Amino acid sequence: MKKDLIQYVEDNFVTTKEFPKFKAGDTITVSYRIVEGSKERIQQFQGVVLQITGSGVTKTFTVRKISSGIGVERIFPFASPLISEISINKRGVVRRARIFYLRNLTGKKARIKEKRN
Repeated sequence: MKKDLIQYVEDNFVTTKEFPKFKAGDTITVSYRIVEGSKERIQQFQGVVLQITGSGVTKTFTVRKISSGIGVERIFPFASPLISEISINKRGVVRRARIFYLRNLTGKKARIKEKRN
């Protein structure tokens, strides 16, 4: 009963946008809306995708970037209405679906090999 109700709400009220296919290791730029009081602006967050987790409406992805020498991670839900666009900058070659080992690496060791077409 409860699952049917949740499924009904997800199917009828939650809208998802179509984004390009990406995976862990890819460098992407996420453009999302920020509301500050009565003002709205678009901010871009560029970094490496660490993981994609969940399924359906609860599917999320984690993006990591280095800002002023400090690692910053942000989790974005795919179903968020605040995300306006996702663009892929580089396709990375990694062997894992979750690349948390990147957190411990700095400098040249933190580079990810780029996929050649």
